[in-house]
Amino acid sequence: MKKICFLILIFGGFVLPVSAAHIRGGELYYKYSGPGAAANSSKYLVTLKLYIDCGQNDPGQLDTRVFLTVFSKPNNTQVLGTFANMSNEEFIRYDPASNPCLNNPPRDVCYRLRYYQTTIELPNTASGYTIAFQRCCRIEGIQNLVPPSNDFGATYSCEIPGTALGVNAYQNTSPSVTTKDAVAVCVGSDFQFDFSAKDEQNDSLVYKFCDAYAGGGPNNGQNCYTCPLPIPGAPPPYRALNYQSPYSGSAPMGGVTINSKTGIMSGIAPNKIGQYVVTVCIAEYRKGVLINTHRKDIHIKVSDCIPLNAVLKPDYSYCDDFLVTFRNLQVNPTGSVYTWDFGDGSTPESTTVPDGTLQHLYADTGTYRVKLKVVLAGQCLDSTTTLARVYPGFFPGFTFNGACLYTPFEFNDTTKGKYGPASKWTWNFGDETTDGDTSHARNTTWKYNSLGFKTVQLIVGSTKGCIDTVPMIIEVKDKPDLTLPFTDTLICDIDTLQLRAIGDGTFKWSPTDSMLNSTSATPIVFPDKTTTYNVTMTENRCVANGSIRVRVVSFVTLNAGSDTTICTTDTIQLNPQGDGLKYTWTATPSAYINDANTRMPLTTPLTNTNYHVISRIGKCFAEDDLNVVTIPYPEVDAGRDAIICYDDTVMLNGYTNGSSFRWDPPISIINRNTLAPSVFPLQTRTYTLLGYDTLGCPKPGIDRVVVSVRPEIVADAGNDTAIVKGQPLQLKGSGSEFFAWSPETGLNTTSKEDPIAVVDRNMSYVLKAYDANGCYDLDTMNVQVFQTAPDIFVPNAFAPDGRNRELRPKAVGISTLQYFRVFNRWGQIVFQTTQFDKGWDGTVNGVRQANGTYVWMVRGTDYTGKIVTRKGTAVLIR
Repeated sequence: MKKICFLILIFGGFVLPVSAAHIRGGELYYKYSGPGAAANSSKYLVTLKLYIDCGQNDPGQLDTRVFLTVFSKPNNTQVLGTFANMSNEEFIRYDPASNPCLNNPPRDVCYRLRYYQTTIELPNTASGYTIAFQRCCRIEGIQNLVPPSNDFGATYSCEIPGTALGVNAYQNTSPSVTTKDAVAVCVGSDFQFDFSAKDEQNDSLVYKFCDAYAGGGPNNGQNCYTCPLPIPGAPPPYRALNYQSPYSGSAPMGGVTINSKTGIMSGIAPNKIGQYVVTVCIAEYRKGVLINTHRKDIHIKVSDCIPLNAVLKPDYSYCDDFLVTFRNLQVNPTGSVYTWDFGDGSTPESTTVPDGTLQHLYADTGTYRVKLKVVLAGQCLDSTTTLARVYPGFFPGFTFNGACLYTPFEFNDTTKGKYGPASKWTWNFGDETTDGDTSHARNTTWKYNSLGFKTVQLIVGSTKGCIDTVPMIIEVKDKPDLTLPFTDTLICDIDTLQLRAIGDGTFKWSPTDSMLNSTSATPIVFPDKTTTYNVTMTENRCVANGSIRVRVVSFVTLNAGSDTTICTTDTIQLNPQGDGLKYTWTATPSAYINDANTRMPLTTPLTNTNYHVISRIGKCFAEDDLNVVTIPYPEVDAGRDAIICYDDTVMLNGYTNGSSFRWDPPISIINRNTLAPSVFPLQTRTYTLLGYDTLGCPKPGIDRVVVSVRPEIVADAGNDTAIVKGQPLQLKGSGSEFFAWSPETGLNTTSKEDPIAVVDRNMSYVLKAYDANGCYDLDTMNVQVFQTAPDIFVPNAFAPDGRNRELRPKAVGISTLQYFRVFNRWGQIVFQTTQFDKGWDGTVNGVRQANGTYVWMVRGTDYTGKIVTRKGTAVLIR
């Protein structure tokens, strides 16, 4: 009796908190091992071959065993569940060097194969069994599945046929597929993939494509990410994957087919790069009876590699020159040799340029049959032919006439050909409002329905086969471009004025009274009253209109402005009132004017000054004057810049001859209302003194003083400490470059940062840290002297909610603390440290511990190198 096994793989069956896309195929096969130990039973060695993404290294996705579920047919009741352990692992990769005929060979075709095996014993039954295993997930981005493809999971399976089939089917061994799986499949190119199998019992095998099965996944099969192991596979029947058009289980790679007798899959690979899931069913016949259908599921990678090819268009037209450039339409692997036969009787030429580019000079016009042969490494060859039409002297072109919406544009072909006239025309007018904007006439018209820029394209061909394309961008306007440099102006009633319009059409002005050249773009007018002149421009039947207002006056109005007072050295802007068009300024005495011919110039008088202005409209003019009085700024001196120590005070010394003053900013300043205030900034600051007077200058005099603050000195004499009598104590001060300790009692020096103290009573030392500028800071260190030997003291109680908040060791004469540990009643460490100033606050990971007695142990080294160890108990009180 021959057995057929189905294996179904589900991530959910392995209690993973998340899924990962890593499955790239699988196959379940088995071997009949003989009768079982029980009467009327059989043993089978079941093997799962699982294809995994080579880039998968997550231990949660690399199972060391799988769970197989056995169902009794035909009602699919579970009868057995068992684990299969991993027996072997191997990596198979495509070797780019194995095929020199490929350009850009794939380097990522790789499968990680894992084999799982177990032996099972089953009673021989009439209907047989199904063995199943499910697992999530297939890899992402499979091209022939509806996305997301990693939702589907995978199902691999085999069936054990029953005794009812006869022919000893239950004693079957699966067909063995041992062909090479890591092959290169190039996009859009011919390929073959071998699914052929061997059968040790010489059964007949028939191959066909079939549906791949879905298995475990976010929305498929059984899912349980929190259930305990093991999770049985789902019973048959199994759901097919959701293929996306135009693919299906029977057409997994489009038009690719499989030979039903040999198992060779062949055809043209899809034009889209990526993974494609392919399942092949191998029907196993014994004496004409179908006893088993073996399944192999694998993901085939279509890569962007290119096989050796000679590729040319069916024919080419060379209409520019007798010197023709030929090239292969595909770049072949390095080392490819291209041999060209140009069809004109000349000697064939060869090149190794990557795309086979080669130039050839023809002696005469004509149509030549060109042959190309490509050879690589003496073992790869391809060839093709094409026609070369050589008729130089073809000059395509066209002109157009038109400008506006809803009026016809005229298009005229201007193509010239030396060896054959233009004979075919295809116009595309670039009108996005319709698909019918084409014409095949030589000269044609088109009326546009929308505004904007249009790309007009003419494809023109000659009687000799020359074809070329001429693009041109045109603009469709609602009216012609009419530009008027000015639309409103002013003249005097004794003046004449030249109007001006800019455009490409013809012009007509009105009214024509007091006008010369009314059909010119630049007529002359001489009205005696305000008049509006209208202009009409016509361009290719398109019309644009405009107007210019000419205001007429008989005199010029002008007011130079009121006399004013400013501070000496200030700049003032003159602002006359009136209707003049041109202005001329003069100053007495002479003063700086930035532009004497503008209406509102800037000027900087250094003394009292008179300004005279003339305003003109054409030949009419008016004159006026204004006086500017200058008053000096108040004198102000903020004093000399100062440098102070941090947190120090300095007195400023200001002066002004003004009637009042003000210091700014009002920050860190004492007596701001005097000219000699005290300031104490903590960082460098600029203080500004502003002086005011009542003599006429409306602005204050200003001067600034910078108070620079030297960096802060922070003296540090060290932490308070405790020693035993007679123990040398090395002090360690810091904070600046110079030091002074006091008192000098017990110190070997007072002017260094690290003196040694030997004292027999409690002492307080004051450290003065100072710099070369005399800036300093003070700090104090207290030394407690015990009249005992070196020791470590620990309190016998502490209250985290009271005054004694921490259980902390008190080290006397101890130089280093090796450890301080606290244990609860079960011997568990609740706290440990090696730092003198750290203690236990009665919590563990933020959780308050219960009242009671706790054991402590402490070890340290005294200043002589002796080890001091103590232990005891302390009571936690809340």
